[in-house]
Amino acid sequence: MAANYSIQPEQIVLQEDPPYTTIGVMRDGKFEPRLSVDDRNAARFQLSRQQLAQRYLEQIRVAIVRYRQTHRRSDWLRGGALALLALGFYILWLRGQIALNRRLERWINDPTNGRIRGLQVGGNQWITADQERSLLDPARRIVHGALLLLVSYLSIPLFLGLFPPTQALSETLRDQIKTMVVGGGYAVTKAIPDLLSVAVILGLALLLMRASKAWFRAVERGDLRLSWFYPEWARPTARLVGIGILLLGVVLAYPYIPGADSKAFQGAGLFVGLLAALGSSAVAANLIGGLMLTYTRAYQEGDRVSINGTVGIVHDSALLVTRLRTPRNEVVSIPNATVLVSSIINYSLARREIAEPVIIATTVTIGYDVPWRQVHRLMLDAASATAGISQELPPFVLQTSLNDFHISYELSAYVRDVETYRSTLSDLLGAIQDQFAGAGVEILSPCYHAMRNGNGSSTVPPWPAEPFGTPAPLGPTPWE
Repeated sequence: MAANYSIQPEQIVLQEDPPYTTIGVMRDGKFEPRLSVDDRNAARFQLSRQQLAQRYLEQIRVAIVRYRQTHRRSDWLRGGALALLALGFYILWLRGQIALNRRLERWINDPTNGRIRGLQVGGNQWITADQERSLLDPARRIVHGALLLLVSYLSIPLFLGLFPPTQALSETLRDQIKTMVVGGGYAVTKAIPDLLSVAVILGLALLLMRASKAWFRAVERGDLRLSWFYPEWARPTARLVGIGILLLGVVLAYPYIPGADSKAFQGAGLFVGLLAALGSSAVAANLIGGLMLTYTRAYQEGDRVSINGTVGIVHDSALLVTRLRTPRNEVVSIPNATVLVSSIINYSLARREIAEPVIIATTVTIGYDVPWRQVHRLMLDAASATAGISQELPPFVLQTSLNDFHISYELSAYVRDVETYRSTLSDLLGAIQDQFAGAGVEILSPCYHAMRNGNGSSTVPPWPAEPFGTPAPLGPTPWE
């Protein structure tokens, strides 16, 4: 009807046709019915039939007039011109935004940029410059993408509102945006007290964690001494206390988190609980193992130990895993549950706890034709000639067994520095070979049979190859 310009709004009239009131077009004295209203329709609006029909008649006439006023050629031309102007501004903004984004990218990733120095609080470097760049660059991308989507979405109702056929859709989109903005603002305003409560609780938890860490660090350094608390307990206990404070803060802050009672939070809680149930047995075993190893003082970081056949320096002693650094600079991770049921040999504990060096021992087999007193003297001379052997306590030799073809002699000597255990053992073995070769004594290890025909023994190396008592230079093999 609105597109048919032969129909004027005054031609739309009412006509009573009980039990209906009909709206139609009066042309050339003839009534053309278009819409009928009965008493049941009017009862839904709590009006009479005639009142409802009159309301419909007025709305139809107004809609026809508005449609014809906004669908003229001049309206289309004006809308097209405004749309081109708005599109030009949008393109200019888009180019400027892309250029600004690229400039920010170069500024963030520039290594000579002195404004990006990380975060330093109280003399402690919390965040390095590289870490700050790794945080700023994703934030730049997120903000850039969000601006593009927001401005593009807001431009849609603007363009649609410039053309008559799409003005209704434009109004609908504007109402949606208004509802979303007002609803979001109301939700944020309503959540501010709860968010402040969460911030206060987590802030207090953070302060308690920092205070606890500082206290245990003082105990570890020896600034604070407790007769019942060992310094090596400080670091793992600080981790446990920190985890406990953090969990307590999360539990207290959880009810104040916006949406904590929603289905999404409940589903996330069920998922986390399922994961915890699946992995709790292994995690609990390793955690308990780590606690027992810590508080039984089996070892501490920096000790040279042998665990389950792996020899190395304790590189890290965490709650779930122990890491050993081998002489080949290999880092071996052993679960604490495995460590707990394994035998642990600690080479550093004797020096630290009882102030005595650890013993290094090696065994050689010598024939019955060599006097045992001579063998003792040669082995003790080899220990004296080794630089890594401590002179705090004298070395000693034990005859451990009388075998079928030879006698086993065990040399025990004290190592000066346990960190050079391997290199000291190598030097000691070299010194033993030098001493026995210089004395012309055969070392029958491993045992073998030989038919003697009166010639000289082929098991004694030519001597002297080097000055007597000087082991071959092997160089140090540091552990750290």
